Amino acid sequence: MNRMIEMTTATLGTAGGQTKALPTVTEIGDAATRLWDQTPYLGNTLHTWTVACAATLLALAAAWMIKRILASRLKHLASRTTTRVDDLLAELIEDLRFPLLTVLAIAVGSRFLAMTPRVDKVIQIAAVAAVALQLVISSRLVIDFLLQTLLQKSLGSDGKPDETVASSLGVLRFLGMLGFGLLILMLALDNIGIAVTPLLTGLGIGGIAVALAVQNVLGDLLASLAILLDKPFVVGDNIQVGTQAGTVERIGIKTTRVRATGGEQLVFANSDLLKGVVQNFKRMDERRVAFNLGVTYKTSPENLRRVPELVKVALDGQDIVRFDRCHLRTFGDWALIFEVVYFVKTPDFRTHVDVQQQLNLALIESFQQHGIEFAFPTQVQLDGGKA
Repeated sequence: MNRMIEMTTATLGTAGGQTKALPTVTEIGDAATRLWDQTPYLGNTLHTWTVACAATLLALAAAWMIKRILASRLKHLASRTTTRVDDLLAELIEDLRFPLLTVLAIAVGSRFLAMTPRVDKVIQIAAVAAVALQLVISSRLVIDFLLQTLLQKSLGSDGKPDETVASSLGVLRFLGMLGFGLLILMLALDNIGIAVTPLLTGLGIGGIAVALAVQNVLGDLLASLAILLDKPFVVGDNIQVGTQAGTVERIGIKTTRVRATGGEQLVFANSDLLKGVVQNFKRMDERRVAFNLGVTYKTSPENLRRVPELVKVALDGQDIVRFDRCHLRTFGDWALIFEVVYFVKTPDFRTHVDVQQQLNLALIESFQQHGIEFAFPTQVQLDGGKA
C-alpha cells in the first residue's frame, strides 16, 4: 500500500510536459520527527517543551485538587471536634495562594528543560521566594492561633480574659511576625546560596549603629515586654507615678495610656515607668489612713483623754474599718495635735473617702456634745497692743 502511494505521488503534478515530484510519506514523517525531536526552540525541542508544560499543568492541578480535598476533609473533621488544631490546619490549607502555587508548578516543569545556569538560578530564586512568601502569609494564622490560646488560658473566674493580655496582643503579634519573618528570610537566603553568617555579622555591626540611633524606641519596646512579663501593673489598675495618678487603659509597644482622675489621658513612655516608682493602689489589701486632728488649748484634760475614745467609737461603727490608734502627738502653734491612724479593709478609693466623710461628721457631732472645740489659727492680743 505504501509502495502504491509513493508511486502515485511520484507521477502526479505534471504541468507543461514537466513532472514535479511531491514529498513522500516517509519524507513527511522524517520532517515531523525532526520538528518534534530534533529542532531546538530556545535550547529545547518541541517534545521537551510539551513534556515540561504537561508537568507544570499536572503539578498545578494536583496541588489544586489536594488543597480542595484536604481543606474539605479537615473542615468536616473540625466540625466534629472541640480542639482548634484541626481548624488551624484547615485554615492553613485554604490559605495557600494560587499565584504562588503556579510559580512552584512552573519550577517543577522547568526541571524537564535544559536551561542556562542564569535562567535556572532565576527560577530557583522565584521558587524559594514563593515558598518564603507563602510561609510569611501563613505564619499570621499560626501566631493568631497561639495568641488566642494564650488569651483563653488567661480567662478569669468571670469568664473574661485578662485585660493586660488582651491589650498586649498587638505587641506580641508584631514581635511574632517580626521573628517569623526574619527566620524565614534567613532560610530563604541560605537556600539560594547566599552565605548567611557573613551577612549576620555585617547586620550585627550595622545593627549596633541603628540601635544607638533608635535606643529610645528599643528601650520602650523592651520596657513593654518587661511590663507584660513582670506585671508591675495591669490594665484596670489604679497607679500613681510621681504626682500623676489614674487608671491604666492600655499598654502599648512604646507608651502606656493612663486615664487621670481629672478625666484627661496621660501618656507615659514605658521606659520612664520602669525607671520611676510606681504606686499600684489596686493591689493593696487594705488602705492605711493617717491624719492629724487639732483641738484648742483650752480643752480640759478630761476631754483630752476622751478624744481617743471618741475617735475609736466613731470608727468602730463601720464594719470595713479597723481602728489602729489615736494619740496626743504634739503641741502645735495654735492647737493640740492628735494623730489618728486607721485601716480601711478595701483598697477602693471611693470607699476610703466615704469612710473619711462619715468619720468627720461623727467627730463633729461627738465633739459638740462634749464641748470639745476644733482648733483653727488664732492670734492673741498681748499687753502693749502687740500680737
